[in-house]
Amino acid sequence: MKIKKTNSAEETIHLGHQVGLLLKPEMTILLAGDLAAGKTTLTKGIGLALGIKAVINSPSFTILKRYLEDEVKLYHLDLYRLDDEGMDFDLEDYINSDGITVIEWPFNVKSLLPKEYLLIEIEIISENKRNFTFKAKGRKYQEVVDYL
Repeated sequence: MKIKKTNSAEETIHLGHQVGLLLKPEMTILLAGDLAAGKTTLTKGIGLALGIKAVINSPSFTILKRYLEDEVKLYHLDLYRLDDEGMDFDLEDYINSDGITVIEWPFNVKSLLPKEYLLIEIEIISENKRNFTFKAKGRKYQEVVDYL
């Protein structure tokens, strides 16, 4: 476990960039935190590190946004409106796929989550300040946490 602090949206994007540089295909990142905690802002930084040229914004109403570049695929999911019972979405197609999968509100579909992942819990401290707690489930994810 490791805790990182940010004081602005720009610092959150930078932290996401640091995380993104350590990610590889078939990795799953879970983002947990209240509404407006910075989940999508962190994902923007991850996308920058991966060379994603498209604007990354919240997939709240579409559930999934795919960002496909020449070298990398980023799948960004927002599962706020889903639950295990009402799940008619093929989440398995994106977890441990050929891309990197970032899931906001992952615990709405606990039964579908992979056994190994990087969980990033985001705590709102004030309007601009956030605490990010990184928890690894699995060795390859622990390596990411160790390098941060």
